[in-house]
Amino acid sequence: MKKLLIILIAFLGYNCSAQTNNFSFNKDHDALLVKDLSRSAKFYSEVLGLEEIDNGGLAASIRWFQLKDSVQIHLIESEETPATHKGVHMSLNTSELDKFMKFLQAQNIAFENWSGESNTTNTRPDGVKQIYLQDPDGYWIEINDNIL
Repeated sequence: MKKLLIILIAFLGYNCSAQTNNFSFNKDHDALLVKDLSRSAKFYSEVLGLEEIDNGGLAASIRWFQLKDSVQIHLIESEETPATHKGVHMSLNTSELDKFMKFLQAQNIAFENWSGESNTTNTRPDGVKQIYLQDPDGYWIEINDNIL
């Protein structure tokens, strides 16, 4: 019984400390498997306007892009790409959502709101406007106007 009590106290202490730790995580990067690296790189560069950066000496089948806040997206050429679902997406924000939507329309790039209506936004319960589009491999990307 004494052993069980010690184990229980240790377990509860572990759970309490794990819940109160603050590791101050920041986003570093997302890695995406893509079928055609050149086509995907063109999308992230020309459509989303991301800066391509040095890939740290990795193989030519890996290209890195960077957002203004230094968060990176790593594109990795692969024959395998995961299935996509709108609920699993990356999200970017801009203060120029309306301007970006006009850019997408001028480039004939499809976008939609959460419910799937083409060329329009929806507003989340917190007041943020959003749209969704897909990259060349079908990954969903939310673009919203949630600028802090």
